[in-house]
Amino acid sequence: MINRLLVANRAEIASRVFRTARKLGIETVAVHSDADAGLPFVAEADHAVRLPGNAPAETYLRSDLVIEAAKVAGADAIHPGYGFLSENADFARAVEAAGLIWIGPAPESIEKMGSKIEAKKIMAAAGVPVLEAPASPTEADLPLLVKASAGGGGRGMRIVRSLDALAAEVATAEAEAASAFGDGTVFVEPYVEAGRHVEVQVVGDGAGNVAVFGERDCSVQRRHQKVVEESPAPLLPDSVRKALHEAARNAAAAIDYRGAGTVEFLYDAASERFWFLEMNTRLQVEHPVTELVHGVDLVELQIAVAEGSEGVVSTGSTTGVDGHAVEVRLYAEDPAADYQPQSGVLTRLEVSTGSTTGATDVRVDAGYTSGSKVSTFYDAMLAKVIVHAPTRDAAIRRLVGVLRTAKVHGLRTNREQLVEILRSEEFVSGQVTTSLLDERKFVRPEKRDPGAAVAAAVALAERTRRPGIPVAWRNVTNQPQRTEFEGFPVVEWYSERDGYSVLHDDAADWRVVHASPGMVTLEWDRVRTTYEISVGGRKGAEVIDVDSPNGHVELRRVPRFVDPADQIAEGSLLAPMPGSVVSVHAESGQSVTPGQKLIVLEAMKMQHTVTAPSGGVLTQLNVKPGTQVAAGEVLAVVEETA
Repeated sequence: MINRLLVANRAEIASRVFRTARKLGIETVAVHSDADAGLPFVAEADHAVRLPGNAPAETYLRSDLVIEAAKVAGADAIHPGYGFLSENADFARAVEAAGLIWIGPAPESIEKMGSKIEAKKIMAAAGVPVLEAPASPTEADLPLLVKASAGGGGRGMRIVRSLDALAAEVATAEAEAASAFGDGTVFVEPYVEAGRHVEVQVVGDGAGNVAVFGERDCSVQRRHQKVVEESPAPLLPDSVRKALHEAARNAAAAIDYRGAGTVEFLYDAASERFWFLEMNTRLQVEHPVTELVHGVDLVELQIAVAEGSEGVVSTGSTTGVDGHAVEVRLYAEDPAADYQPQSGVLTRLEVSTGSTTGATDVRVDAGYTSGSKVSTFYDAMLAKVIVHAPTRDAAIRRLVGVLRTAKVHGLRTNREQLVEILRSEEFVSGQVTTSLLDERKFVRPEKRDPGAAVAAAVALAERTRRPGIPVAWRNVTNQPQRTEFEGFPVVEWYSERDGYSVLHDDAADWRVVHASPGMVTLEWDRVRTTYEISVGGRKGAEVIDVDSPNGHVELRRVPRFVDPADQIAEGSLLAPMPGSVVSVHAESGQSVTPGQKLIVLEAMKMQHTVTAPSGGVLTQLNVKPGTQVAAGEVLAVVEETA
């Protein structure tokens, strides 16, 4: 029996495992890097052990430190979560050798599935359909997919549409795979353009019994990383569904699988054929949708199997499906800037689960909270928001409402993109493929809600109002006050004894119905709208976050005077995101050509190339490999030649 459990992971997955452990009466132990010391999961645990350092390679990927932490804290079991060491057979062996209970499959099973190359051979022998890789790729085989043999999460994956680019894409994939998983082995297989990513949840007892808990559709992906997941998979013929479940059961049985795992398939709706992609020998990020529609706790099942409880798993024990569940991943990234990861302080994160009626349910699995610092060292996911409802349409509509009313301040996120995806005809109809976000970005121009700017200007005025006296009241009423925000027309407002008179963009008159420093209600063209206002300072500027039924708008107040020291020289190459310099491909004083690779940055396990914007001379180079940079920092200066 497990009494004290250490979770060898971080953020939302650690919190998720702790939740079940508390329910079962099991004590919990967290391990954390220095960068994560202030995150909620550390405080939620009964005990916490520091892993000195920040980068995964010196903290969460150090199996020796994790096992030592378990011994120091008196833990008798380790749950690996997902990512990091969760699919590392050597770590599993080391845990068992240390006399601890390993909550996961047998090391031999992990090893067999850990190499996607070897996994395909085993699956083919078990009768599971697989994609055959070309022995010697030709133009006829295009497009191709370069894929890391170890790990997952879309890292180390590249689509190749020209054989001339194959060598370069293989090298990039190898570098990403080595950085993320410590193994740079990659392989090449055919890329199915319009496929769907459908995966099956299995739980085995290690003695040949395998239960199947339905399937999930995870086709909406960016950079081969999942964004939206749902269960059950829509528009899946019953015959295909049964065949998928049976193939997954055979795959797990072929390796005597123990515990919770997922068998991933690529499904072609046109031909109703599917092929094995890989098996994740761990809990999946998207497991909540399965839990909600099947009424199970997969972490509890993992623990029960690890403890050797009898009768936990029996082939064919799949539960019935109750309604539909949809999950979205809220990322700290900017979809409009090629999904550049964001870091810094998350000043506010509030996702309301609201009061539910009937079978509707809202679940939020978050790794951060208001005031948390998001670092550059780890994955960019902030939280998962999941809705369970009697029907798919009801779940989608409810999830859109939850996202629209969420308060997410301080960092750019993909929240608006998620809303657009969920509302799209493709998603609502269930006609989605893995290429959806390549074909449509679902990124609308940034909101320019004039009411937000007016409300912010009035709220700022209210902050300095003296009791009984309208702010900036003066006898000469024809002299307006002016407030300017970046990207918005100037707001002019007059302070009167009975309130405010506001003119925005020299065209629209707004009536202020109610005003306070935190809430402003405006009326324009007989329509009243209430705006919630939060004022703070970020990155040296006064920032106003405005939330309303129209969505969120971040406003930056334009200062009256500009410090010359803040001016940036022409030709400066700025860091598009905070991160670490991986490599530098030019020297100061060197002539460069337009588009030439100059610097490669890495943040949140993804790499970004900075190129020369024009031809000229590299007159200034401020970084070298290993340099940590902040977003907006000047990396180099290219002086354009005539």
